[in-house]
Amino acid sequence: MAFFIEKMGWCLMNVNKINKLFPPATIGVIGGGQLGRMFVFEAKRMGYHVIVLDPKPNSPAGQVADEQIVAGFDDISAYFELAKKTDVITFEFEHINAKILESLENSGYRVVPSSRTLGVIQNKFNQKTMLKRIGVNVPEFSEVNNLDELTNLFQYLDQKAILKSSFNGYDGKGNIVIKSKIELEPAYQMFSGEEVFIEELIDFTKEVSIVVVKNDTEVSFYPVVENVHQNSILIKTLVPARLTDDVLKKIHDTSLMIVEELDDYGVFCIEFFVDNDSEIIVNEIAPRPHNSGHYTIEGCITSQYEQLVRIVCGMPLGSTHLRQPCAMYNILGNEESKGKYSVSGLDSLFSIKDCHCHIYGKPDTNNLKKIGHITILGETVEEAEDKGRIALNSIRLKGE
Repeated sequence: MAFFIEKMGWCLMNVNKINKLFPPATIGVIGGGQLGRMFVFEAKRMGYHVIVLDPKPNSPAGQVADEQIVAGFDDISAYFELAKKTDVITFEFEHINAKILESLENSGYRVVPSSRTLGVIQNKFNQKTMLKRIGVNVPEFSEVNNLDELTNLFQYLDQKAILKSSFNGYDGKGNIVIKSKIELEPAYQMFSGEEVFIEELIDFTKEVSIVVVKNDTEVSFYPVVENVHQNSILIKTLVPARLTDDVLKKIHDTSLMIVEELDDYGVFCIEFFVDNDSEIIVNEIAPRPHNSGHYTIEGCITSQYEQLVRIVCGMPLGSTHLRQPCAMYNILGNEESKGKYSVSGLDSLFSIKDCHCHIYGKPDTNNLKKIGHITILGETVEEAEDKGRIALNSIRLKGE
């Protein structure tokens, strides 16, 4: 579903209009993981050069880019080296130094999305505060400065809460669910020295998300999807989400409100809880392509990764239309496949109609580490889910 702003009588400010970049312009990517890898594939297909910055040599994105700068995410000289070699810079995850990005912008280099947006989103307490200020429904939350505050707030939240680090949380890291008083002190000590906040534990019926793309003239929505997590790790995504039109409208309206408040360009994923009363509660925002949007590569006319290439290069957005219902399953490491590994079972997987496999090129794995994903198209969501389950069960990771 797309919202073309000019057709709705609205006008986006063009004071920060992105200059058009044509191939073989060079794009810089901060972060060399799987999201960067899939971005690089699209950029290279479209004729652009790509340089990746990541501390791990031969990173998944670095393997397919034109060049990788091997340096830490706090190495200001490496950021400036990347900027001097490229025409525009983007990033594939949030846990980088926003102040250094601001320094690049102040020196005349272009970063999309901006350091301002990253600064708001990467501090999850500030992100929640922004959302609450603009009237978005979020879980109750409060800053925690000491154990006494945590104890009192835990009581206020009926002894069901999550303690979260304001920075660097992902895939269950940086979050602790607390359901008993005796868990308070150990949980608080685990975050010793970090900024933390407590959040209401939401009783939800579905976890859903939406990818929103925005350039200097348009905002467009991908389908709302259902996400299933285990141990805070995304296991599968089902597309489209099985929701009422009323709930879908709430999600679209809220998402548009959020990206308009951010007032920036890029690919944004917004995660929601849907409760028993069909109300929506925003969980968090990611200012980049997202795991729950992997399905867009085969499932949509334009993938979330191609959209980001288009956006950072000042091009029109592509269609977000869903080709067919689909399911995405993450391929995760397990206790038996730690360290270097090999993958078998692809012959069985590829015998399944409209089944697509992505292996990320990570040199080693660990329990629950994402090493790839499968996307399966079907006539219905249920058919795609069933085919995906069979495909995933055919995959075997063998530790070496």
